[in-house]
Amino acid sequence: MIRQTTIKTAVTVSGVGLHTGAKVNLTFRPAAENHGYKFCRTDIAGQPVIDADADNVTDTSRGTTLEQNGAKVSTTEHALAALVGCEIDNVLIEVDGPEVPIMDGSSKPFVDALLKAGIETQSAERIYYELKENLTFEEPARKVEMLAVPSEDYRITVMVDYNSPVLGTQHAQIHKISEFKEEVAPCRTFCFLHELEMLVKHNLIKGGDLDNAIVVVDRPVSQQKLDELAALFNKPQVEVKEKGILNNVQLHFQNEPARHKLLDIVGDLALVGMPVKAHILAARPGHAANVAFAKKIKELIKRDKGKGSTPSFNLNAPPLFDINRIASYLPHRYPFLLVDKIIHLTETRVTGVKNVTMNEWFFQGHFPGNPVMPGVLMIEAMAQTGGILVLNTVPDPENYWTYFLKVDQTRFKQKVGPGDTLVFDLELAAPIRRGICHMVGKAYVGDKVVMESEMMAQIVKKS
Repeated sequence: MIRQTTIKTAVTVSGVGLHTGAKVNLTFRPAAENHGYKFCRTDIAGQPVIDADADNVTDTSRGTTLEQNGAKVSTTEHALAALVGCEIDNVLIEVDGPEVPIMDGSSKPFVDALLKAGIETQSAERIYYELKENLTFEEPARKVEMLAVPSEDYRITVMVDYNSPVLGTQHAQIHKISEFKEEVAPCRTFCFLHELEMLVKHNLIKGGDLDNAIVVVDRPVSQQKLDELAALFNKPQVEVKEKGILNNVQLHFQNEPARHKLLDIVGDLALVGMPVKAHILAARPGHAANVAFAKKIKELIKRDKGKGSTPSFNLNAPPLFDINRIASYLPHRYPFLLVDKIIHLTETRVTGVKNVTMNEWFFQGHFPGNPVMPGVLMIEAMAQTGGILVLNTVPDPENYWTYFLKVDQTRFKQKVGPGDTLVFDLELAAPIRRGICHMVGKAYVGDKVVMESEMMAQIVKKS
């Protein structure tokens, strides 16, 4: 089981807001299980909280702005990307100003702070949204295309093309989110010199500095203009390097701009509200497209929850327990050993499989002309699956008996017959105490629930 995480202690970073130029302190604080990411404006009366949710986005013009409960917070994407990249699930982000500090224009200062605070594992299981179908988004006016396809990991591939002789076409990718900290987090935001001039002229980046962005020069620029920039940003000298980058920075990677676009995608898709297993492919992405895509993913999640979607079971994966190991745990034998394999087992959840064939002994007398698996045996098979969960808590399961204590709220929704593969998925309803296990479970055939039940069992040491 992959468990949720938070940080061990609070940690603060300080800097200036890119747009306001105001000094701001940001503090990451530990949060409870299932808290997710939330911002808190500590400088406003009542300290309003803003959920990091795509539905709360109000502006994407120069970063991603969230608004809720009468409060706003801007430029959220770099801090959120750091949390996702460090695989941290639950954090309260306090800011004492209207925007997250820009720092060096990357996620690295936030990653460094989070790693310094330390990561703490929590008890609750991390729940992923596993994409089961392709999802597309297009924004023809900006030539933006985004695609998500099913994947076992969170993968991202990005292509950028600004028709610039300096940048050209760039690609960046990560194959799993654990690569983010080293390969993506240090990559800084970038802009073209003509954009920088416009923003400065309109007083839109009061906190802008040549130290927090890569400035790309893709047009001829006079020495007088460079001298004006040097004076504006309090630099002794500004010059254009041979690759069309101002001498304010050294590139960390040849494709650093594309990697930063990937960073922005990670931060903006954090607004989906849960980790995603999918491969995201993006051409010419921006904050507006990222957020629109996050909303489309949220719609899928909402739709699937409304349908009571089937959990994803990989029936082709090697079993955790084959029939021989199951027999070493359970005292049942033919014809009452009714579970063929265990494919998932954690401290709180177990999934078992029963392959139903025409050779089952019970079909000889249970509707032989219309073979139907008896409901009572489905209950028994589900209980045996749950028995593996409770027996796995003791070091010598072969020395225990398992007994039913209670069956409740049992419903049969569809008949089960030869050729069906029954999947029993059970989860603890309460912690195991004194060998007593209270579980809730569902049985599936394909994507349909065929049975559900609550049950209680106990293991007793053999005398």
